[in-house]
Amino acid sequence: MALPHFSVLHPTSTLRVPVVIGCLLVVAGLLLPIATLTGSEPLAKGIQDNSFFVEEAYNQEPGIVQHIINVPAFFTSGDKEVSFIFTQEWPIFSQTHQFSYTIPYTFTESENGFRAIFLNYRLQALMEGERTPAFAPRFSLITPAGDASKGFGHDQLGYEINLPFSKIVSERITLNFNAGVFLFPDVNDRDLWNYNLGGSAIYAVTRDFNLMLEAVAVWEEDVADPAESLAAPPTTNDPTRRTDRTVTALLSPGARYAFNLPNDLQIVVGVAVPVGLTSDSPDWGLFFYLSFEHPFMRVEARRTK
Repeated sequence: MALPHFSVLHPTSTLRVPVVIGCLLVVAGLLLPIATLTGSEPLAKGIQDNSFFVEEAYNQEPGIVQHIINVPAFFTSGDKEVSFIFTQEWPIFSQTHQFSYTIPYTFTESENGFRAIFLNYRLQALMEGERTPAFAPRFSLITPAGDASKGFGHDQLGYEINLPFSKIVSERITLNFNAGVFLFPDVNDRDLWNYNLGGSAIYAVTRDFNLMLEAVAVWEEDVADPAESLAAPPTTNDPTRRTDRTVTALLSPGARYAFNLPNDLQIVVGVAVPVGLTSDSPDWGLFFYLSFEHPFMRVEARRTK
């Protein structure tokens, strides 16, 4: 599973929405063709469920656990933000059900601390077939673990639904698409709705080496600081509060490599260089990925991903 949410620095808002939507549509539009695969297992199946920003729709198989470490670093006008994000994914008796949790810790120029911790349930609603994409809707509880005074979250429980689709469309190419919504109810008397959209294309140079292109965007609401709100028109009867809206979008080329070791241990390392597409986005960034996937119990069925 990819990052459930990415947080970046927010400069002044002037949106280049056509650029964002255009990039997302180009990537997402690639999902339309469904190619017929050969009888042998395609090279694209060598690495799966190891994307960076776009969630792939493959649950963990029975008896297989995955440990994921993400390190995104974002740079904007001399400022930087670095996060360490740990995710662990566990199957619940079968590949149909999966539980995972995500713990992020962030360093900025002036603050550091935990952000919201995600508790995730994912249902493998559709298994991938010759003409059927994999589909694994996820529901997440977003716990108020982050310090809202530092800008690391909200002091309210939040909820997320994400809809990831994945399809191998040729011997070497996998396409992924995400659409999701976040809700933070009753944050300073407002319900904050956030939306995300993403798509990716992954090319298997070999079974163990992939090139990746991901595009993601998050439409986000937040309650502005009262001091910052005095110069702007209020959105409700409260003259000291207004809702800020930002669009953060990234286009991220990257690569990943898998080491397949004895006892079904797979280690995947990866790197990407995301580039911001809107003025609410960072100028650029670096992204480092590390995953350990291994059995935690004996199962009869062989691994298929």
